[in-house]
Amino acid sequence: MNFANKISTFRILSVPFFIASLIYSPQAFYLRFVALGIFILGVISDAVDGYIARKAKQNSKAGLILDPLGDKLLLMSAFICLYMIKELPLRFPLWVTLIVISRDVIILLGVVVIYMTKQKIDMFPSKWGKLTTTFQMAAVIAVLVPLSFSFIFWWPAVFFTIVSGIDYLRKGFGILYAADNARNTH
Repeated sequence: MNFANKISTFRILSVPFFIASLIYSPQAFYLRFVALGIFILGVISDAVDGYIARKAKQNSKAGLILDPLGDKLLLMSAFICLYMIKELPLRFPLWVTLIVISRDVIILLGVVVIYMTKQKIDMFPSKWGKLTTTFQMAAVIAVLVPLSFSFIFWWPAVFFTIVSGIDYLRKGFGILYAADNARNTH
């Protein structure tokens, strides 16, 4: 396992500690800041593993799965916990959480369908997907801090979540039906 994949694996393994810190933070105030620290470490590790993979040419099949899996697990758990834990000083509204989770579930199901039909995955993060991840991470940090104006971060996160979801759907259908369209033109 290369170094970039070890960093992604670390991010995945940090998710249960992040969740536990949030769940127990109403009983121990400082745990919200532990959760914030774990989340920020996850954000930094996302940037570092991507940088290392590109610069050291450590791209791998495992990395294509571990990196986005780490992002999805960290972000989905953050949005779910920051909606559900009612004792927190600031939370996401249900509609924000549903938009974020729905996009990720649809993308995951699309990847499974494409893999089952094509036996390979050739999808890579788009600029919209990267913007989405950046704004979602900023929104989570704003809620964890908690910033009274954190809603300013929700709106671009929701906007880019929707735009990137549509972009991934369009690309996914293109990949899924590419062979059928090629056969029909010959």
